[in-house]
Amino acid sequence: MKLFIQEQHRLDCIETIKTLISYPSYLREDNQGLTPFGDDIQDVLEETLNICKNLDMKTYLDPEGYYGYADYGEGQESLAILCHLDVVPPGNLDLWESNPFEAVEKNEAIYGRGSQDDKGPAMAALYAFKAVIDSGVQLKKRVRFIFGTDEETLWRCLDRYNELEEPSSMGFAPDAEFPLTYAEKGLLQVKLHGPGDSQLTMNCGKSLNIVPDEASYKGYLIDKLENELKSLEYDYQLSNQQITVKGKAVHSKDAPDGINAITRLVTALSPHTENKTIAFIADKLKDDPTGQSIFGKIEDDISGPLTVNLATLNIDNNESTIGLDLRIPVTSNKEALVKQLTKSLAEYQLDYEEYDYLASLYVPKDSLLVTTLLDVYREKTGDKSEPLTSGGATFARTMKNCVAFGAVFPDSEVTFHMPNEKMTLRDIYSSMEIYAEAIYRLACN
Repeated sequence: MKLFIQEQHRLDCIETIKTLISYPSYLREDNQGLTPFGDDIQDVLEETLNICKNLDMKTYLDPEGYYGYADYGEGQESLAILCHLDVVPPGNLDLWESNPFEAVEKNEAIYGRGSQDDKGPAMAALYAFKAVIDSGVQLKKRVRFIFGTDEETLWRCLDRYNELEEPSSMGFAPDAEFPLTYAEKGLLQVKLHGPGDSQLTMNCGKSLNIVPDEASYKGYLIDKLENELKSLEYDYQLSNQQITVKGKAVHSKDAPDGINAITRLVTALSPHTENKTIAFIADKLKDDPTGQSIFGKIEDDISGPLTVNLATLNIDNNESTIGLDLRIPVTSNKEALVKQLTKSLAEYQLDYEEYDYLASLYVPKDSLLVTTLLDVYREKTGDKSEPLTSGGATFARTMKNCVAFGAVFPDSEVTFHMPNEKMTLRDIYSSMEIYAEAIYRLACN
């Protein structure tokens, strides 16, 4: 086993992660300019490609700004490393101990939005690759780093990439957990539309892939709502005649591990309003992140149970809209689930809209890709853990023969999408060692 990583590679990686964190590269519809997802996302994409160019890689920027890539080497076969440069919004800034877009190195970690998802892992893979090249080995496959810009929303970046670019022979996405993820649940995001309400106004939740940790109400039901919240023993704050119910934010794929603030707010409101949208949530979604009141028990032995996250709720005079994020077991039938959901909607005067759908991922455990990556991980760590399945959606599912591979270790604190997101230096350096050996074995042998 060759030793690739030198101290300079580690130092350069850390400084580059800090640079990329400084870009507030989350989707903002009011800041698009001439770019598809906002000027900050465009800026971080161009900065990343400049970094790759300085590492002697050939770079390409999609003329419309959807994606970019950096190549090294020649040949028909290629190894793709799929990264994303967009991040989720920072959320409530009062919950951050430092500016989310000014990287802080403390407690043997780098803090900042994107440090763990996905700027930190992406740069760990990039500088691991740089270390392999600096060792003087000869590539037998081209290595292509693909940088997406819309992973946290609709994946329009990789949709466009796959329309225009050649497929790779194999690849991995450094955007999940070690040892590796060989199966990912299907992802279905929907919006449910209903009538407006002249007496009830709500605007809760920000992103479909986050369990909401706050949900607020301001209106004539505030006294009754407070009494209900006390009775239910739900955590809330009252300020300026507004009640804010508290929850626990986690990624939608881990919905059962979170506390959904919208669900709690609606549970307390529902006895005091005849609003159909509120009633649907209280009757059918309830406080159950597996959706059994609608779908029954849905699960399989490969990927586990169906999960449902009530991510957003908006009600005004004109319309009500519910945003749901569903993670579907790999053996389940999406169309059958949609049929069950639309049947439940009818009695509540709600209409179904499919917002986004990503089919599931499955690469056999005995494939060359999975066995090679698993061998590298086990040799580097001594951990004999088995490959994983996940409710998460990574770019790996956009290409054949591609899996998610790190950079979160089994004992790492998972902080992506949360306040005070961080990636420890240990995780950065250890993942660099793993990625370097993996790239060597997949691209040089």
